[in-house]
Amino acid sequence: MSQLRDIKSLIAQMTLEEKASMCSGADTWHTRGIKRLGIPSVMVTDGPHGLRKQSTSADHLGLFDSVPATCFPSAAGVASSWNRNLIRRMGEALGRECQAEEVAVLLGPGVNIKRSPLCGRNFEYFSEDPYLTSEMAAHHIQGVQSQGVGTSLKHFAANNQEHRRMTSDSIVDERSLREIYLASFEGAVKQAQPWTVMCAYNKVNGEFASENKELLTDILKDEWGHEGFVVSDWGAVNDRVKGLAAGLELEMPTSHGEGERQIVEAVRSGELTEATLDAAVDRLLTIVFRAVDSRRSDTVVDYEEHHQLAREIARESMVLLKNEDDILPLSKEGKIAVIGAMAKEPRFQGSGSSQIRPTRLEDISEELTKSAGGMAELRYAKGYELNGEVPDEELIAEAIQIAIESDIAVLFAGLPSRYESEGFDRKHLRMPANQVALIEAIGKAQPNLVVVLSNGAPVEMPWLGSAKGVLEAYLGGQALGGAIADLLFGDANPSGRLAETFPVQLSDNPSYLFFPGEGNKVDYREGIFVGYRYYDKKNITPLFPFGHGLSYTTFSYSELTVDKKTLKDTDTLSVKVKVTNAGSRAGMEVVQLYVRDKESSVIRPDKELKGFDKISLEPGESKFAAFELDKRSFAYYNDEACEWTVETGEYELLIGRSSQEIVFSEQVTVESTRASGMVFHRNSTLSEISQIASGEKFVNQLIANLPFSSGLADEHKAMLRAFMEHMPLRGLISFSGGKFTEAGLSAILLQLNDQEADKR
Repeated sequence: MSQLRDIKSLIAQMTLEEKASMCSGADTWHTRGIKRLGIPSVMVTDGPHGLRKQSTSADHLGLFDSVPATCFPSAAGVASSWNRNLIRRMGEALGRECQAEEVAVLLGPGVNIKRSPLCGRNFEYFSEDPYLTSEMAAHHIQGVQSQGVGTSLKHFAANNQEHRRMTSDSIVDERSLREIYLASFEGAVKQAQPWTVMCAYNKVNGEFASENKELLTDILKDEWGHEGFVVSDWGAVNDRVKGLAAGLELEMPTSHGEGERQIVEAVRSGELTEATLDAAVDRLLTIVFRAVDSRRSDTVVDYEEHHQLAREIARESMVLLKNEDDILPLSKEGKIAVIGAMAKEPRFQGSGSSQIRPTRLEDISEELTKSAGGMAELRYAKGYELNGEVPDEELIAEAIQIAIESDIAVLFAGLPSRYESEGFDRKHLRMPANQVALIEAIGKAQPNLVVVLSNGAPVEMPWLGSAKGVLEAYLGGQALGGAIADLLFGDANPSGRLAETFPVQLSDNPSYLFFPGEGNKVDYREGIFVGYRYYDKKNITPLFPFGHGLSYTTFSYSELTVDKKTLKDTDTLSVKVKVTNAGSRAGMEVVQLYVRDKESSVIRPDKELKGFDKISLEPGESKFAAFELDKRSFAYYNDEACEWTVETGEYELLIGRSSQEIVFSEQVTVESTRASGMVFHRNSTLSEISQIASGEKFVNQLIANLPFSSGLADEHKAMLRAFMEHMPLRGLISFSGGKFTEAGLSAILLQLNDQEADKR
């Protein structure tokens, strides 16, 4: 039950040493308490797709045992569900399990952008797109915190690789930082107010994230309005005093007295004000007491119910990539070859600090047998050694024989845990050679081949032509076996859509030339062109595009409407489109809305995701997908003005099944309410002046009065205009035949700048 407390009065009773001690953990997993003042210690522990409460207090790398908990699909898969409500329900379940174990804060979700498919921790992140990421994260946070348990949004910021993650310096231009790498955090903070935000290990533009005042205070606290506290990633503190001054309230794990000693000395020397320390303690105590007041000691967890929820989430997270000749769903009759070590030893979660000890783990081959209901004959062959690389001819021969004797073969493959993990990045996108050899061999022997993949990130598929069907199961959590069986046999209809682009080859990726950097310096030279933004702009066809996913039914679109065709950037735009299930099976469709600026003064992507809606439809049923667009839907980050800017002009609204399959479009005109902010001078070009109405009128008159423009045909006048477009105003003095003077230049500059000043 919530209690009223005078936190400032508590702080006033604390000694300097006690205040400083609050800013460091008591051990690996607990905050510091002060018994004489009734300040409790609370526990934080790893997530984000399951509770990882350690049995021992000294480990944060996942090396020792933890209490059993529901292992839900990892973020790479959950994001592919595109289902806000579903991830919120997952968050609620996580919150209940945390309450049962007296955990105050679950460390997650992770919202770092998938800059490269090589990042070893991509399985733990949502997407390459900041809008999709922030929506998934916000609903995850809302779900967990609805149960009185906090979250820790991580890793803030620009932590997009594991290579040298504790020392690397992410060099990112301001616009790319804002539009891509901070936007995923911004939306989650503003929508869901996570109790804590975890700062990253790395530097950002030369300064450690743990002591970056611009990130931790200016942006996170002051601009976005974050009300909780900032906690370091475990071991991320470089300079404790600088960190506290920048906005890092809690250092984790314990520094065994070092951090608090440095804080005390800094206050006594005047390097750090005691008011700064008091403000940090205030934020910490607010969350600590919120956790205590939200404690539900009578929480009882129904782990079977959570297991079934994990199965539902896994079903919606898996993506049907290919279904040639409608090879899926499988018939529950005949002979089915089940091939691959992963059918018996499933890869269901990633490696590192997010490893969960599941309450139970389904065997994929057993779940397939259950779903077949005794009508089909299933035979199993191992096919490859999970811990090996070299093809085993004996195992391959056995698998081929079983495949030949069957009506269809289902082959389970993917990435072993040694291929992707927290702590290191992948070197390539290839699958193990023994798995590739097996797929190609089975494909030659049995044309009816379906491949089911278990991996946390994209893989190259040189074998794709060998398989008629491909199901991307990602890391499906403890209930992946039943979910896979449900989808393969058609007891459920696939509805996952890729939250990341699958390239044909690694070199197609936009960060290929710059990842993972040289030494500790990592230049984000691809700028805003991350993921599908790059593939679209470069006209590169990926293996599978962002947003792609197939279904066992078909959907048709009609009646795209907007509530206004012209709007100001301060208005909200309502968009609707009718979707009909035109097939014979119930299914869910993910309707994706992209926005394109038709003409811009700055470089922009061809289109950007600005809305999505997942709707469930019975055969023949129709529903409207609805979207609300605001200023940010049309804006880019203006790094000169340090604000989000919408340019007046025409914008296309694109409704798609994926980033590359657009089925409907509509056009609206958006009027900017922002003054241009321009200040004109003698080196301003004619094209710059033309951006304002009075300037365009002046430029047209000026060109018309040039001595060599009279008598020119319209075609040649257009050429003259293009030739002079980037000429500075001062250059006209030389080319005007005396009609434009220094005095005239001064007069026109004064007039233009006065008009712009009046707008402001």
